[in-house]
Amino acid sequence: MHISMEMMNNILVVKLTGELDHHSAESTRKKIDKAIMENNSKNIIMDLKDLSFMDSSGIGLIMGRYKNISEKNGELLVISDNPYVDRILKMSGLLKIIKAYPKLDIALKNI
Repeated sequence: MHISMEMMNNILVVKLTGELDHHSAESTRKKIDKAIMENNSKNIIMDLKDLSFMDSSGIGLIMGRYKNISEKNGELLVISDNPYVDRILKMSGLLKIIKAYPKLDIALKNI
């Protein structure tokens, strides 16, 4: 798992690459939460396009960040044009509460 983060227009953009599973979810969560606190981020965009695998731990990671950001009256969006990840997001019900976009520029316009 590789994670990169940057601030764009006061929005924390988190790009995840590789496998988001029970082996990587906890360390990834800690890194994201630290960046949220350090940047006082209210809104997050999670880029999932380059994930090759995601299990229920990944769903839990996204849900936890969504809950934390919602408590700050912020918004969490995801970017995915990966059919595998899109299927998991849809099956989990996440797409009923979290908006998904195919590209970063579109997500940035809609946050």
